Amino acid sequence: MDYFLICLVAFLGSGLTLFSGFGLGTLLVPVFGFFFPIEMAILLTAIVHFLNNIFKLFLLGQKANKQALLAFGIPAILFAFVGAYLLSFLNTIPPIGSYTLGSHTFTLLPIKLCIGLILLFFALFEIIPSWSQLTFDKKYLPLGGVLSGFFGGLSGMQGALRAAFLIRAGLTKESYIGTGVVIACLIDLSRMGVYVQNWSQNAQNIAYPLVICATLSAFLGAFIGNRLLEKVTLKSIQLLVALLLMVFAVLLGLGIL
Repeated sequence: MDYFLICLVAFLGSGLTLFSGFGLGTLLVPVFGFFFPIEMAILLTAIVHFLNNIFKLFLLGQKANKQALLAFGIPAILFAFVGAYLLSFLNTIPPIGSYTLGSHTFTLLPIKLCIGLILLFFALFEIIPSWSQLTFDKKYLPLGGVLSGFFGGLSGMQGALRAAFLIRAGLTKESYIGTGVVIACLIDLSRMGVYVQNWSQNAQNIAYPLVICATLSAFLGAFIGNRLLEKVTLKSIQLLVALLLMVFAVLLGLGIL
C-alpha cells in the first residue's frame, strides 16, 4: 500500500509541478510522513525531488531565462542553506509538551509544529483567492529568492513562493517553466549538501527500493506532463491538495502523526 500510494503521488505531483512550478514536494512530504518520521519524510522527499528536477532539467532547462536566474537563483541558493541548517537545529530540540486522548499519549515536537505551520501557510496560499492570485513586480525577484530558498531548505516546499514571484517576470510559459526547473535544481543541490549528514546517519533506515520506485514514477509524470504542456488546468487539483495539506498540518502539529 505504501509503494502504491507514494508512487501514485510522485507520478501525479511531478506532472502537476511541471505546470504550476510547485506540487511534488508539497504532496510527497505529507504522504511520506504517514509512513516515516517527519525528518525522514523530508529527506526522502528531497532525494526524489532532486532526482526528478535533474530529469526535468534535461527536458526544459535550456528554456530558462538567465536574468531571472541570477536575480532569483543566487539568493535562493544562499538561503536554502539557512533553512536546511534550521531544520537540523529544530530536530535537536526536545519535546515542548504532551497530552493524552483516551489511551494514547501524543508528544508535541517543535519540528512538527514548525512544519505544520508551513504546510498551513502553503495551503492557505491556494485557498484564499487574494493569496492565490498574489504576484510581485520584477524588482522583488531577489526577495522572492530569499523566501523561496529559505522555505525550500526548511521544508522542501518553496515552489509556491517561487511561482508567485516568477509569474510577473515577463517570461513565456516555456521560459517560466524552464527557469523554475533550474532554480529548483539549484535549491535542491544546496539543501542536499546539508541533508547529507542526516542521510549518512540514517542510511540503513532509508527505503531505497521505495525511493527508486517513487523517482521513476516522478520521471514518468514529468515526461507525460511535458507532452501535455498545452492542455492541463490545475485549479481543482490545487484546491484538493490544499485541503489535504491543512488536515495533515493540524494532525502533525498536534503530534498525532
